[in-house]
Amino acid sequence: MLEITPVGWALTAGVIVLLFALDLTLGIIRPHTVGFREAVGWSVFYIAVAVAFGLVFATYAGWEYGAEYFAGYVVEKSLSVDNLFVFVIIMSTFAVPAEHQRKALTLGIMIALVMRIAFIVLGAALLSLFSFMFLVFGALLIWTAVQLYRHRQEDPSVEDNALVRLTRRVLPVTSDYVGGRMIARVGGRRVVTPLFVVLIAIGSTDLLFALDSIPAVFGVTEEPYIVLVANVFALLGLRALFFLVKGLLDRLVYLSTGLALILAFIGVKLVLHWAHGLSDSVPQISTMLSLGVIVVVLAVTTVASLLRSRRDPAARAHAGTLRAPEREPEPEPEAARGDEK
Repeated sequence: MLEITPVGWALTAGVIVLLFALDLTLGIIRPHTVGFREAVGWSVFYIAVAVAFGLVFATYAGWEYGAEYFAGYVVEKSLSVDNLFVFVIIMSTFAVPAEHQRKALTLGIMIALVMRIAFIVLGAALLSLFSFMFLVFGALLIWTAVQLYRHRQEDPSVEDNALVRLTRRVLPVTSDYVGGRMIARVGGRRVVTPLFVVLIAIGSTDLLFALDSIPAVFGVTEEPYIVLVANVFALLGLRALFFLVKGLLDRLVYLSTGLALILAFIGVKLVLHWAHGLSDSVPQISTMLSLGVIVVVLAVTTVASLLRSRRDPAARAHAGTLRAPEREPEPEPEAARGDEK
C-alpha cells in the first residue's frame, strides 16, 4: 500500500497549484493567439514536468509504483487526445476567436479537474468497500469500447448537449464575445456571452470523458494518489497540445479504433482482477504488460493513420461517440406526398 506523507501531499498540491496559476496567468490575464512555436514549447514543458515528476516519484516510492504512474499517465494522455477532437468541434461550432480559445480551455478543464477529483475519491471508496466494483468498472469500459468502435466514424454533436441546450433556454445569450467576457451588460441588460456557453460545453463534455478515463486508470493502478497525479498532468498538457495538434488531428484516422482497443483491454484486465479475487487460478495482467500493450496500440494506430492519410488525403479522422448523433428525418419524395392527396 502506497503511503504519502502530509509533506508529500502538500508538495504535490503546491506543484499543481503553481502550474495551474501559470497557465491561468498566460491564458486569462494575457489573452493572445497561441502560435506553433509557443505550443511546441509548452507541450514539451508539460511532458518534461510529468516525466520528471514520475522519476522523482519512482525514486521515492519504488519503481513498481513508478511503472503504475507512467502507465496511468500514458492512458490518460492517449484518452485526452480524443478530448481534443471534441474541443476542436466545440471551438469551430461556436466560432471562438483564437485569442480567447486558451481562456476557454483553461477554465473548462479546471472545472473538469475538480469534478474528476470527486470521481477519483468516489471510485477509490467504492473499490475499497466493494470488490465487485472492479467487475462493474470493467464491464463499463468494455461497453464503452464496443460503442466507441461502432460509432468510430461519427463526431459528437455539441447541439445535443443537454446542458448547452438548457443554458440557451434559460439564459439570455449575446451573439458577441464582448472582449472575452463570460457575463456582460448589453443595452442595460445582463447577458452571458458565447464564451460562457463554450465553457459549459467543454466542462460537461470532459465530465463525460471522466466516466471512461477514471475507471481506465484504476485499471492500471489502485492507488488514488497515482490516479490523481496521472489525471492532473495529462490535463495540464491538454491546452498546449490542443494548439499544437489541432491541425493534425484529421490525419489520425484510426485513433478511435485504437482507443476502443485500449479501453477493451483495460476492461478485461479489471474483470480478470475481480475474478482472481474469487479464484487464484484466474490469471492477472501485470502493470508492465499493460503499459507495453497501450504503447504498442498507440504506436501502431499512429503509424497506420499516417500511412492511410498519405495514401488517401481525403480520409478524415473522427472523435467517435457512444451513440449515433440524432439526424433530421429525410423529407418525403414529392410523388409520395402527391399520392396522399
